[in-house]
Amino acid sequence: MKKYVLDLTVKSVERLHERYVLVKLTDSNPLPEMLPGQFVEVRVDGSPSTFLRRPISIHFVDYSLNELWLLVATIGEGTRHIGELRAGDVLNCMLPLGNGFSLQDVATATSTDGKALSRSHLLVGGGVGVAPLLYLGKMLKEQGAEPTFLLGARTAKDLLMLNEFGKYGRVLVTTEDGSQGERGFVTQHSVLSEERFNLIQCCGPTPMMKAVARYAHSVHTECEVSLENLMACGLGACLCCVEKVRGDQDQPTNVCVCKEGPVFNINRLLWQD
Repeated sequence: MKKYVLDLTVKSVERLHERYVLVKLTDSNPLPEMLPGQFVEVRVDGSPSTFLRRPISIHFVDYSLNELWLLVATIGEGTRHIGELRAGDVLNCMLPLGNGFSLQDVATATSTDGKALSRSHLLVGGGVGVAPLLYLGKMLKEQGAEPTFLLGARTAKDLLMLNEFGKYGRVLVTTEDGSQGERGFVTQHSVLSEERFNLIQCCGPTPMMKAVARYAHSVHTECEVSLENLMACGLGACLCCVEKVRGDQDQPTNVCVCKEGPVFNINRLLWQD
């Protein structure tokens, strides 16, 4: 897929939470094709201590409005600077980067009588890891799947964009303190013992993704996870994001997450070893 370096115009910046902002970007030309799970590398101008671009997941693309949405956790100097942008400012973005979640063959299954079978997908996210799942849910629904979102947070106030997620599928919630949804972690939600899914797709903190991967492995369900390794260049040149995975004949090999990922089937990872 062709990559672009674009000076995008900030359409709006909405403070969703003390740590999170939603940045909506647009351009004078139609936005290029982008896939769920891909990311952008954002140049942070005007920050004397930020020299490298910041990788940010593609949260949503609205082609009817020519908008790209970025959900940004303002936890460092660079991302805090992004959170201070105003409408009309320009943000230089390199996009789209990496390989996204699986979308192929979503609605092609048929029963023995020739009728189409629905494809049920469980999309699991925690923290800012929920970001790529909104666009993924939209794409899956448009292709005939039935997305279920399972979103986890520490407290109810840390849950983000629930109304937006609800436009594309069922939304289930866990909070660690029980202030909304079921109490506990996403892997403790009752849906995991009551239902089965065709595919689980996940993004969030690594311990959470590893727990989801163990669950998926235990119930023999295909599972994809989006790794959050440090990605400085986004092109596989700086080697900051190297991950050891299964290669040919199951021999371990190193790959750049930014180039071969960030999304991987868990069967390629060494988490189960």
